Amino acid sequence: MNPNKPLGLTPSMGWNSWNTFTWDINEQLVRDVADLFISEGYKDAGYEYIVIDDCWSLKERDENGNLKADPIKFPSGMRALADYVHAKGLKFGMYSCVGTHTCAGYPGSFEHEFQDALLFAEWGVDFLKYDFCFKPRHISGELMYKRMSLALKNCGRDILFSACNWGEDNVYQWIRESGAHMYRSTGDIQDHWDSIKNLTLSQLDKECYTGSFCHNDMDMLVVGMYGGSNNDFIGSKIGGCSDNEYKTHFSLWSIMGSPLMIGCDIRNANQATKDILLNHDLIAINQDIEGRGAYRIKPEPQWFHSDDVFMLVKVLTNGDLAIGFFNLSDSQRELSLQFWDIGLPYASGISLSLYDCWEHKELGVYKERFSPVVPAHDCLVVRAKLVN
Repeated sequence: MNPNKPLGLTPSMGWNSWNTFTWDINEQLVRDVADLFISEGYKDAGYEYIVIDDCWSLKERDENGNLKADPIKFPSGMRALADYVHAKGLKFGMYSCVGTHTCAGYPGSFEHEFQDALLFAEWGVDFLKYDFCFKPRHISGELMYKRMSLALKNCGRDILFSACNWGEDNVYQWIRESGAHMYRSTGDIQDHWDSIKNLTLSQLDKECYTGSFCHNDMDMLVVGMYGGSNNDFIGSKIGGCSDNEYKTHFSLWSIMGSPLMIGCDIRNANQATKDILLNHDLIAINQDIEGRGAYRIKPEPQWFHSDDVFMLVKVLTNGDLAIGFFNLSDSQRELSLQFWDIGLPYASGISLSLYDCWEHKELGVYKERFSPVVPAHDCLVVRAKLVN
């Protein structure tokens, strides 16, 4: 974590309470997560934000119109909780909504934007997730996000603005100008392979709509949840994913430049989950300083007639390429990358030295093409260096 890095320069990394805990949150949970960020190496890996999602407040504002934290869930108050997180060298995040109410029915920030922004600053908030429920029908969502952005930028504290309008209102056309540092481009993720696959496919033609200071957020990670949510829609009745599917999920979010916000209960994370979430090679790709989107290459059309088998290529700052071979289909496939398709003709005499980002080992030097066999629902991610 670089304290001098400008706000929103690279995709945010952290933990959010919603996917696993939804309404069942409290200050001890947040403190436990902060402690584990230090002891388990999450902070050292780059994760820095600990974010409380919906259901943190009382159902009514106080006599001055201010939001009030639920005293049963958060008896010490939000300022004390933020201080605890900050003392660990981490950052504290909270949640509100453009509408009159949040998605779970708590007070939203509609027509309280500047008041709420000042309160969040007073509490020491560093990150605001801003949802899209209960917006008055005839008011522009675009205007609502511009309004809160202006409020946050004038509240006296640096607060990262995480817009969450689920890809509605043609958000790609105006979100960068609004001042948001990241924006949700999809509906809610579920702890299920089909959800991961569908969210991915929905964003494969949106590579030009992400970059430094305004990152395309494909929703929070479900890695390591294994169906452990207390919410039926998210995953308590779905059953979760396999470790290979979680690995593919993390690889896609990393190479596509999505923020990496952990959604599992890291207090119970097994070694497979930690190995995925703490993969320094994938995190380095996600956090590359230029923040470029990944472009898609489809394999030979005579062999593949669907969109669920493809390669993604991300140009990195030092001249390397991150290349992901993704097989989202239900059967094993061979994916052949012709180097000509990434701008490397055979006549150049240049080869690619490939490093496997999951096995953390060199694969060798290849000329003209590379054709790995990838199991169903799996992937291979390599870092490619040009060599003579």
